[in-house]
Amino acid sequence: MRGLINFLKGIAVGIATLVPGVSGGTMSIILGIYDNLIHAVSSFFQDWKKNLLFLGEVALGGLLGMACFSSLLEGALIRYPFVMKFFFMGVIFGGLPVLYKKAQSSKDNGNGILYFVVGAVLVLAMSSQPTAVTTLATSTGILSIIFLFIAGIIIAVALILPGISGSFMLLALGLYDVTLNAINTFNVPFLIPLALGVFAGTIATTKTIEKLLQKHPKKTYMLILGFILGSLVEVYPGIPEYGEVAASIVAAIIGFILIFWMSRKELKSEA
Repeated sequence: MRGLINFLKGIAVGIATLVPGVSGGTMSIILGIYDNLIHAVSSFFQDWKKNLLFLGEVALGGLLGMACFSSLLEGALIRYPFVMKFFFMGVIFGGLPVLYKKAQSSKDNGNGILYFVVGAVLVLAMSSQPTAVTTLATSTGILSIIFLFIAGIIIAVALILPGISGSFMLLALGLYDVTLNAINTFNVPFLIPLALGVFAGTIATTKTIEKLLQKHPKKTYMLILGFILGSLVEVYPGIPEYGEVAASIVAAIIGFILIFWMSRKELKSEA
């Protein structure tokens, strides 16, 4: 039964990973499996059978969630771009209270404003040339492979850190649409170097991130908040077209309520 629950939670994390602004790490916190995931990766060989079983259950669910919903999400983005982008913005705002609460409830010295600014500036810089990045990623040759591998490492950090959306990181890098299409069309030459980068980044950064969250939670969470608020510039699609204003506003409200409701348990625990 526990394995089935982990599998279902993995599906939820996989779906969350596809949505820009929705962090797989935050969803893991909401579902109560984040600490177990971090520990299973960072201390994998201490009890590799148990950790492998747990990670396998969650990973299989995550892959199934991504495979089943990527086509649906891609179609919705094509047909209703403004409505979907406003929904994403609502989701982003809905996840802010729990992260801010975590930052303020820690005992770190200082207010963390500098880290917040650094996070926002980094995200804005990353999203400044999305067209050039997309061209490089979809070309052939060793440069494309190297770039996708490095992008995978960056995405891995986003997947591990609660509050940073791996799909937003794809969006910021100009890779969201092409990656979603690559999943739907099973574009192996594109997906393999990206997946290898994600794997390498996860192994290399998990223990470091675990220590940062333990020793400097306020600074780390303020950095995350900077990442998230900086992401709004890239996600914002502009003023909706005539006839989509009301639907876009409703979508934003629904996105906010959905994530805020899902994170209420974390808000209570930090109170």
